[in-house]
Amino acid sequence: MTGKGEPMNETLQTIMNRKSVRSYRADPIPKENLELIVKAGMAAPTAVDKRPWEFVVITDKALLKKLADALPYAKMAEKAGAAILVAGDLDRQHGGRAADYWMVDCAAAAENILLAVESLRLGAVWTAVYPEKERIEAVRELLNVPSGIVPLAFIPIGAPGGDHKPKDKWNPNQLHWNGW
Repeated sequence: MTGKGEPMNETLQTIMNRKSVRSYRADPIPKENLELIVKAGMAAPTAVDKRPWEFVVITDKALLKKLADALPYAKMAEKAGAAILVAGDLDRQHGGRAADYWMVDCAAAAENILLAVESLRLGAVWTAVYPEKERIEAVRELLNVPSGIVPLAFIPIGAPGGDHKPKDKWNPNQLHWNGW
């Protein structure tokens, strides 16, 4: 419900229902859905519309297993139907290599991906690659990511296995009006 008692619209429902899903059924994810999910990622805002993101969609089960083994918080990837790596191109970001806009731009894309997954009634979880050097190098090696491209987030995706509920994260103490 909104503040005035009306039901939430579909977009707000998707946002409020988004949850981290860490267990999956073995169902495959159609290529069309994966492309739609990445398209949603590419709809995110970016600084000066530079779009410094790159995406790698992983559907190969052996590769998902290797990534699950290499990334300490992505063990669920072994059972996922797919995963998406969100990475940033340092040369294409606003401000060039010395800037940090790629992280913000790619984080917005990753959130759009998570919302698209939720809207398709699938499950996903954001697992961090950046800023951990060991994780970055493992992903770079397994996926042949070129230098100048930095892996930010690895997102396993699948048909949810089990009952997953969204968390109510609303905290009015963290809301400030017209200043602190």
